[in-house]
Amino acid sequence: MNVHLEPWDEGDEPLAHKLFGDPAMMRHLGGPESSEKVAERHQRFLQLPDGEAMFKIVSDDGQPVGSVGYWDNDHFDERVYETGWFVLPAFQGRGVAAAATRQAIDRAAAEKRNRWMHAFPSVTNPASNAICRKLGFELVEPDMDFEYPKGHLLVVNDWRLDLFSA
Repeated sequence: MNVHLEPWDEGDEPLAHKLFGDPAMMRHLGGPESSEKVAERHQRFLQLPDGEAMFKIVSDDGQPVGSVGYWDNDHFDERVYETGWFVLPAFQGRGVAAAATRQAIDRAAAEKRNRWMHAFPSVTNPASNAICRKLGFELVEPDMDFEYPKGHLLVVNDWRLDLFSA
């Protein structure tokens, strides 16, 4: 399935609710967010600082099918990008997440700000871990404790990609 990225905009709050307020979508990330938390997240996406980006993933027919983005994170005393993606259930298993994340990687690499991009999929999420492998991320720390959301401990795999050679 062919997809492209569009910057997150004011009209994308309904998509945010489908992605972050849905129990199935958030099962690997501590459960669904409340309507208020989703609205706050939407506003954060609209106000990201320069060098960070959130995109909606759009199918060739113009339908929003998910989100992908990257943002600064201090990881082991080093400034890196963190990335994450969500694809609506009806579009999963069709290569959407990998294609969209590849486009986000290319955009982040073109900025030449941070050398490393990390992804932290839950160890219970084989599909997201497979996407990391497919896109050339290196597994640097399996079974790492990671707090997300605040106050909720997850066990994740820490995947790293060198953007300067991506």
